[in-house]
Amino acid sequence: MQRTRVGSRRSRAQWDLVVLALIVGLGAGLGAIAFRWLIRTFTWLFSGHQDYAAAGRAAHPHLPWLGPWFVLLAPVAGGLLYGPLVQRFAEEARGHGVPEVMYAVALRGGRIAPRVSVVKALASALCMGSGGSVGREGPIVQIGSALGSALGGVLKVPESRMRMLVACGAAGGIAATFNAPLAGVFFAMELILRDFAVESFGAVVISSVTASVVGRAAFGDTAFLALPAFHVDNLVQYLLFAVLGVAAGVVGLGFTRVLYLVEDACDWAWRGPEWLRPAAGGLLLGGVLLALPEMYGVGYPALENAVEGRYLIGFVLLLLVGKVLATSLTIGIGGSGGVFAPSLFIGAMTGTAFGILVHHLSPAMGGNAGAYGLVGMGAAFAGAARAPITAVVVLFELTGEYSIILPMMLAIVLATLTSRALSRDTIYTLKLRRRGIDLDQAHHDSPFAAVSAGHVMEPLPTPLPADTPLPQAADSLALSGHGALPVTDCEGRYHGVVTARAVAEALAVARTDLSQSPVTVEDLTEVPQAVTDGTPLSAALHALVTADGTGLPVLDHGSGKPVGWLTHQAVLGVTATNGMWSRPIR
Repeated sequence: MQRTRVGSRRSRAQWDLVVLALIVGLGAGLGAIAFRWLIRTFTWLFSGHQDYAAAGRAAHPHLPWLGPWFVLLAPVAGGLLYGPLVQRFAEEARGHGVPEVMYAVALRGGRIAPRVSVVKALASALCMGSGGSVGREGPIVQIGSALGSALGGVLKVPESRMRMLVACGAAGGIAATFNAPLAGVFFAMELILRDFAVESFGAVVISSVTASVVGRAAFGDTAFLALPAFHVDNLVQYLLFAVLGVAAGVVGLGFTRVLYLVEDACDWAWRGPEWLRPAAGGLLLGGVLLALPEMYGVGYPALENAVEGRYLIGFVLLLLVGKVLATSLTIGIGGSGGVFAPSLFIGAMTGTAFGILVHHLSPAMGGNAGAYGLVGMGAAFAGAARAPITAVVVLFELTGEYSIILPMMLAIVLATLTSRALSRDTIYTLKLRRRGIDLDQAHHDSPFAAVSAGHVMEPLPTPLPADTPLPQAADSLALSGHGALPVTDCEGRYHGVVTARAVAEALAVARTDLSQSPVTVEDLTEVPQAVTDGTPLSAALHALVTADGTGLPVLDHGSGKPVGWLTHQAVLGVTATNGMWSRPIR
């Protein structure tokens, strides 16, 4: 049929998005490989070990005369390198990264400076390699998002698609660096885009899967943490997991508060140039690392040891306090790295300590302390980030144990509710609110927030019957001025739209190949994304931007029949009425 030859703009747009998601996923996967290589390289250069958190108080192999005291100087040396780098080329690379991406998606149309990916990779790798007690997820989210934004900028895609590409980069980075494709998808949807639109979800999944395949080719098909299998021994433990969920939610919220209190203290105390701040503060961080070398870098070896029951409760609590302090100090002095992994670490220590205590009080009822450690990981992250779906998926991908899903979901939901009851902000949104940026309020302030397509639609142009010959359809389209018209059957049922472009191309083909040309508009009918009279204008706008012609039919939400016509002019009328012109994006 001619539809195959002519095609539709919407179909091409969808396939274009698939290709772009694949490219972003590939780039994010390769970026994750390079980023992890940089971390390993700098860790070896600064400490002489693959992961100093597992080496105890060992000396640097190339500086044996310093003994373990070299850790006092490692953060200073790292700060002297990444401090000027961030200050000179990309100040947004400072900190944990995710809030900057959330801000770019919500208020800057997804625009992120391309240089951020390079600066963030180098700065974060230097910070973690020299002892910074932060995680990989913040940097890789910012790196992948910057790659997606750069690709969208080169191709000059619309803002709605730019946001999707940014989310694709974030999902791909998480999937590749942690070998957790599902976690990448839900992290991007729940925290970056903050919605679950079908088209966005599909693109993010494609990117995440692509990046995960690339990551597995380089790192193997293993989870980023090697944790033993645990299960629930008796039903009474569900009550204990519920208590743990509330406690971990409080701990996660406490981590958020301490993080920004320490940052405020560092801002108050430092009076020198910003580029020197990481090096000067590195002396304090080095002191923490000298006392607790398990805090060096991400600290996964200590996390695994705690969950496997190799530490006593006193040392577990010491590691909990030490991680909160070390991560807060790393961010406060101007370091670069994520807070996702530290929140998992803090949750694991909280859960393990809780499990050890329960086991001492009632060995028969308490069960294995490691199971509480696993659940505590997800609950503390949920309490800090308030992203329960991501928390559940991450822990499931870590363990692969379905038997622990139910207590995990119970604890994570209670942790989220506890955090929400005690605080308005998350560990990510609080950073933005401190700058005067309220993402939720920005959404509600949008002129589209309380407006539906039915409120702004124009009168429906006369539909074309499905059996209309093409020459007659061409005349109707030329007179309408819309570039597209709705198509109905003999009973008035909606079939889709036919565009002037499709008819013109079909008539041109008909002059040279009469045997393959369609004879009615039914053969050229396209079905755009459905917009009903109750669809919020913010959602209808996306369908309008990706549609051919100058408008879309608005359907009755009950009968599905076209009742109006949505145009760009109608949307512009809403923006002008609500003063959008006076609010440029900065």
